[in-house]
Amino acid sequence: MKLGLIGLAGAGKTTLFEALTKTTVDPALRKESRIGTVRVPDGRVDRLSAMYNPRKTIFAQVEYLLPAPAEHVKEKAREQSIWTQVRDCDATLHVVRNFQDMGGKSPTPQTDFQGVDQELTFSDLVVVEKRLERFELDQKRGKKPNPEELALVKQCAEHLNQEVPLRRFPELSRAKLLRGYAFLSAKPSLLLFNNADDDAVLPADMAWASSETCMAIRGKLEQELGQMSPEEARDFMAEFDIQDLAMDRVIHASYALLGLISFFTVGEDEVRAWTIQKNTAAVDAAEVIHSDIKKGFIRAEVLAYDDLMAAGSYAEARKLGKVRLEGKTYEVQDGDIINFRFNV
Repeated sequence: MKLGLIGLAGAGKTTLFEALTKTTVDPALRKESRIGTVRVPDGRVDRLSAMYNPRKTIFAQVEYLLPAPAEHVKEKAREQSIWTQVRDCDATLHVVRNFQDMGGKSPTPQTDFQGVDQELTFSDLVVVEKRLERFELDQKRGKKPNPEELALVKQCAEHLNQEVPLRRFPELSRAKLLRGYAFLSAKPSLLLFNNADDDAVLPADMAWASSETCMAIRGKLEQELGQMSPEEARDFMAEFDIQDLAMDRVIHASYALLGLISFFTVGEDEVRAWTIQKNTAAVDAAEVIHSDIKKGFIRAEVLAYDDLMAAGSYAEARKLGKVRLEGKTYEVQDGDIINFRFNV
């Protein structure tokens, strides 16, 4: 999972990047794009590792992209260079300033959010208009476009001309024929309000963001937390009544936003978490591990995590009849422990 941080200058994107990745961005490198990789916290992986004592324990991972504009290009191209980087992300973290800045200027979260959101829709509209022009040119040359793709692109154009982001229309944002377009406004988005140290709640008037998934974060506090030892962090969290780290909350919200779940493979060699979409069939989950497993898929030996914990061991769970064999079409559930049987 790759998440791109977007927002206006001064919103606190770098501060939140440092908070989420527990890193410090070298001031000399702040004009460069940064990627931070963080393991997905999951107590189930910890407990499975304690049970199996494997040689390796591998958590799922999430990447955070902090894009920077390309140097030595014209101003308009600099902005587009940021969007080009974000198009490769699975979702966006839209950071909005919700604190008084150094100059004493009060926050304007609604205006700031809508301004950036309009940039996303406009950038997508440019892509759509160019594609429609290409369709028209191809038709003049006697090449017929895919009628389904053409219809979808026209629908996109209609919504984008009305400045409505494509994420409002699931049938468009998830359409397979449109995946190659990598529309910015179609990406799931988590709206992060970057608050002052003494403000832990969302803005009072949130009617304008009723369609968004929102979260309030005290960015500066969380940034400081990321640089502390575990002992210092516990005391700090207690002092400022911080229940959960922003890193954990953002990851969990992002999983929910993207409809992601985890299944596990276990053994003496390795305990590992794998990330897939909800409703993924067993044969497709197998491909996440290796294409050969999908090719030679025979059966999936499945045990629910809770059943393993209740039984105390895999052998005992098998005796209790909790281990079952499933076929290709079985929909993998969050927390499933799977041993794939295959033959290539």
